[in-house]
Amino acid sequence: MGSEQMYDGYSATQLFGQGVSYTYDDVIMHPGHICFGAHEVDLTSNVTKNIKLRVPIVSSPMDTVTEAEMAVAMATVGGMGFIHYNCTIAEQAAMVAKVKAHSPGFVVNVACMTPDTPISALDALKSTKNFSSVCVTDTGALGGKLLGIVTSRDIDFVSDRSTPLEEVMTREVVTAPAGTSAKAAQEVLRANKKGRLPIVNAAGELVALATRAVFVGERFLPPQGAPSLDGQGRLRCGAATGTREGDKERIAALVAAGVDAVILDSSQGDSTYQLQMLAYIKQQHPALDVICGNVVTGAQARRLIEAGADGLRVGMGSGSICTTQEVCAVGRGQATAVYQVSRVANQLGVPIIADGGIQNSGHICKALALGASAVMCGSMFAGTTEAPGDYFYINGQRVKKYRGMGSLDAMAKGSEARYLSDTQNLKIAQGVSGTVKDKGSVRKTVPYLAQAVRQGFQDLGVQDVPQARKALAGGSMRMEGRTGAAQAEGGVHDLLTYEKTPW
Repeated sequence: MGSEQMYDGYSATQLFGQGVSYTYDDVIMHPGHICFGAHEVDLTSNVTKNIKLRVPIVSSPMDTVTEAEMAVAMATVGGMGFIHYNCTIAEQAAMVAKVKAHSPGFVVNVACMTPDTPISALDALKSTKNFSSVCVTDTGALGGKLLGIVTSRDIDFVSDRSTPLEEVMTREVVTAPAGTSAKAAQEVLRANKKGRLPIVNAAGELVALATRAVFVGERFLPPQGAPSLDGQGRLRCGAATGTREGDKERIAALVAAGVDAVILDSSQGDSTYQLQMLAYIKQQHPALDVICGNVVTGAQARRLIEAGADGLRVGMGSGSICTTQEVCAVGRGQATAVYQVSRVANQLGVPIIADGGIQNSGHICKALALGASAVMCGSMFAGTTEAPGDYFYINGQRVKKYRGMGSLDAMAKGSEARYLSDTQNLKIAQGVSGTVKDKGSVRKTVPYLAQAVRQGFQDLGVQDVPQARKALAGGSMRMEGRTGAAQAEGGVHDLLTYEKTPW
């Protein structure tokens, strides 16, 4: 054989050139040669031309997935969150501003009430949000003058629940000045044996809150790594917007709030509407990175990239709650879509985000190996502690709501613009509503996912994303399709009972 190397399996060009639409489970990657440790794998990758992430995982702009708390958590672990726009302009801009102003280690959503609020309101907050205490400010919101704190100790033995908080609140409160670091705040809590430490400015206004529970909880989390920060040291945050005329005002508000990138959110992004909005943003806000999509073909990708897109979102009908392929008969298997779009995008220097169909770390590994620069997760992060919504129980299982932005529920709140149908009288659902079980915190989930992907890259014999790109384009990354029996064999089988834990 001499120096000639024999390959079995197929290159990506061969596998995806057969006229068959494959999804992630239909494809299996062949192992490569290992000459490095998993800890040496570097997953750093771009989510846009100008934004690089240590962990190439982002959360989807869905109203049951990403608001401020999710975006903070994602940036804290090295990823990034994109806040949904199924809300008013002011609400979305406020969420972005909250993320940009947040300091890791402090409480994201600080519960505040006015002095005349009855105890019963705190009871209701405790039952829905599991908050056991509240800061009392003159405005009932963060930024108001701190008047006191009410904890369960203050109200446990008060029989009249209509009693206003000002009659039971603790007025002498240990505080720390604005600018106090998380580490310094933790030391103050330890020294004073307190559970909560309000951070106030020179005017006595509440600007942040540190709690013993947050610091104790961090002991049980895996190492978080370096957070995703902008050039000013603030957490990265993205947001979604539409392509209507009124969205120009929304984009201006997001830019003023400090957003790092916007997604032009359409189920089918190859449209004159996106091209026109992209041109407008590039003229009015040239420093803002714009991610276009969704697309599933190289032709769609080229049109948007040539118009100035800084990133692309790839996927149509592959999400767990999306029915676009079933209802509208368009879309593509996600593995095929990622590979075919990446062939064009990578040549033109624009990163793509694989959006939809991610169910486990293996899918993330396949998406990155097939040309994606990052993956976007919806159902993976729905039901987590940081996802919007309250927990409730179904048949003894703790769950949260999860719905597609194409569901009638989401459309009723305003998301029909994503499907270019805001002026139609008949709303056609392209998604469903449902529930997902409690999954804990993404601050635990994401580090484990990233480590599993590092091990996957090690098995592939590639040490970073650029190496994966080179192996994919050169044909040395080998793969093949899987039959239904092979897919079944590749999972758990032939056991009477088992418990499947991802980590």
